[in-house]
Amino acid sequence: MVKKALTGLKGQLSEEEFLLGDDFSAGADWFAQVQTEGQLAVDVYQTQNDIVVKAPVAGVEESQIDIVVSSSELTIRGERKEEKEVTDENYHTHECYWGAFSRTVALPVEGDAEGARATFKNGILTVRIPKSKKGQAIKLRVNQ
Repeated sequence: MVKKALTGLKGQLSEEEFLLGDDFSAGADWFAQVQTEGQLAVDVYQTQNDIVVKAPVAGVEESQIDIVVSSSELTIRGERKEEKEVTDENYHTHECYWGAFSRTVALPVEGDAEGARATFKNGILTVRIPKSKKGQAIKLRVNQ
């Protein structure tokens, strides 16, 4: 029944009206704010002892990267500054992202924020967060 009603509205409303209702200006403002900051691509994996997050941040000096680690998440922020050699009209293709970027990643397991370390090599940022020893199962022996 809902599907039938929605199908009947198709083509009668703009995409914004369909998704956000009659007053979609608040949603449009939110979307515009979100678009002002790029999202950083990351790879996240685990080793036996660490949670590892890798991110390509070419074009950013390591001193300009801000990293915040907690036991449950990692946030990376920075900014790629564009040094324009030509005006926008002279571009044929403009795919590179320039400007502020950030990414917050929920850690797959609890991490030890105090033991975290970051390296930067060939434009790749690697953050290693030791897995927390808290909450890990231990094997007990029954004493007689």
